[in-house]
Amino acid sequence: QEQLVESGGGLVQVGGTLRLSCAASGRTFSSYNMGWFRQAPGKEREFVAAISRSGGTQYYPDSEKGRFTISRDNAKNTVYLQLNSLKPEDTAVYYCAAARQITTVTVKRQSLYDYWGQGTQVTVTP
Repeated sequence: QEQLVESGGGLVQVGGTLRLSCAASGRTFSSYNMGWFRQAPGKEREFVAAISRSGGTQYYPDSEKGRFTISRDNAKNTVYLQLNSLKPEDTAVYYCAAARQITTVTVKRQSLYDYWGQGTQVTVTP
């Protein structure tokens, strides 16, 4: 069983950067594909990025346009999300999640993710 703990959120100005981390406590971290999702106030939770078990494949929604980068370090049981050129609309609680099986088609499907962290708040101010 994986326990996920996010960190790195905070208050940042428009155009700023943040690096979110998600540390996993289980012994099988490298067996999971990892994803990041976010939920803004009054909105549904949405997919932000995902990465395959080895880190060789990354998935992003078309809307990101290269501002976010996901990476992982299996030796440290940690997945990262680099947030660049932040906008006020990026304000949300960011969650990491672990999934055993994902594909290009199913990567956004939240029901496939077995474990979730508690989230970390990102607030972007004008």
